[in-house]
Amino acid sequence: MAFARLTSLVLLMLCTAVQAQTRVRGTIVAFDGVTLSVQGGGLIQIDDKTQIVFAEPIALSDIRPGDFLGVTSVKAKDGMLTAYEVRRFPQALNPGHRPFDGRDDQTMTNATVGAVVQSASGRDLVLIYDGGTQQIKVPPEAAVSQLVPGNKGHLLPGAAVNLTHDPSGRALRIQVSPKR
Repeated sequence: MAFARLTSLVLLMLCTAVQAQTRVRGTIVAFDGVTLSVQGGGLIQIDDKTQIVFAEPIALSDIRPGDFLGVTSVKAKDGMLTAYEVRRFPQALNPGHRPFDGRDDQTMTNATVGAVVQSASGRDLVLIYDGGTQQIKVPPEAAVSQLVPGNKGHLLPGAAVNLTHDPSGRALRIQVSPKR
């Protein structure tokens, strides 16, 4: 009985810790080396435990069958998907196809590249995941990158960030894109 209570308490604490994380997407306004100001996201504290990853630009031609990608797309009324962001990950992460940001017209597909195809509509990716396949058009203006280790030098005003922080406002993980 005591073991069951202890197990329940530990599970409750773990669930609370996971739920206590807050996600922020926005643009960096300022960074002084310790405090990151994000438009629409407030002030976030950075310390030595904060993981920073950088979305290093690459060419679509660098993408090969077998690579694992995260592709954010807009879905047209006819169901055709057009990517606006393509990220190559070093390993598989949360495979599948789902709505993105709670919107029916945006999707996130995390999957393995089956093929890169030249088509009449442009460059298409065929992505394969357990339970499905998606063909996604990648226009020339889509951001194509790979995630690499980052550092505080990447946290420049004007750069886009996608981060998680704890209840105290300390950043846990920051994904930063190049300043546009």
